Amino acid sequence: MAKAHKILFGTSGWSYEDWNGIVYPEHKGKGFDELRFIAEYFDMVELNVTFYRPAYPNMAQSWVRRTADKPDFLFTAKLHQRFTHQREAPWTPPEATEFKRGIAVIADAGKLGGVLMQFPWSFKNDAESRKWLDNVVKEFNEFPLFLEVRHNSWYSEDVFSYLDAVGVGFVNIDQPVFHNSLPPTERVTGGKGYVRLHGRNFESWFNKDADRDSRYDYLYDERELAGWVEKVRDISKDAGQVFVVNNNHYRGQAATNSLELKSLLEGIPVRVPLTLMDAYPELKKYAIPQEAQGKLLS
Repeated sequence: MAKAHKILFGTSGWSYEDWNGIVYPEHKGKGFDELRFIAEYFDMVELNVTFYRPAYPNMAQSWVRRTADKPDFLFTAKLHQRFTHQREAPWTPPEATEFKRGIAVIADAGKLGGVLMQFPWSFKNDAESRKWLDNVVKEFNEFPLFLEVRHNSWYSEDVFSYLDAVGVGFVNIDQPVFHNSLPPTERVTGGKGYVRLHGRNFESWFNKDADRDSRYDYLYDERELAGWVEKVRDISKDAGQVFVVNNNHYRGQAATNSLELKSLLEGIPVRVPLTLMDAYPELKKYAIPQEAQGKLLS
């Protein structure tokens, strides 16, 4: 398990076609493993796939095995959308059990940082939503839980008191801010810290015709990241562990900003993939010289 008070940096997901030739080499070669590659440069990764389908135990075992040589490398996992977005009817016990089976494999290996309950903007703070949330928390409380909400009605002291009481971490997000959107925050509940940076693509965020890539097509500049450096530092004072995840995944921008943010916060250069530095030359400012990186890899 990673050390207490450690701040872990990573990306939401790692398997994207448009990362080829940017994050990963254009010609990967036989046996190239994207997850093992990610574990060389990042502290954690957020499992995006579990939002769309439950992880089968053999799939989870593969993730654990492929990162076994990185004992401090952790996973967080998005809760399946059945429990956060498909709220027309209550879920069934078999649906919950199916999700838990794969996550338990990661937890038993000591590699689970937590489960992310990511709710949409339409999930507002009212009696019906509070009951739904409480039921989700009770269903999955065997795992460390984090709550992400997008609507600012959830930013209230009674919500934070509830999360503290049930041991759930509040997720601080960076998103395009409209009238009722949750602005950037730096709250800690349940002794756990989590930050997710989605980008600030105002034009596409609420555009129903925008695809996933265009919605998350945003590259933070250093000034924007600097604001989060201070927030993460403040969060880390009250949290035993802090996960800092970039979700602006299009064309490797999440990987770029995650490494920049790590360097800015730690005040030291970081290892950067060569292909990523070629795609985003601004990373040279934050990178360990390549000759030193070579020594680290040997």
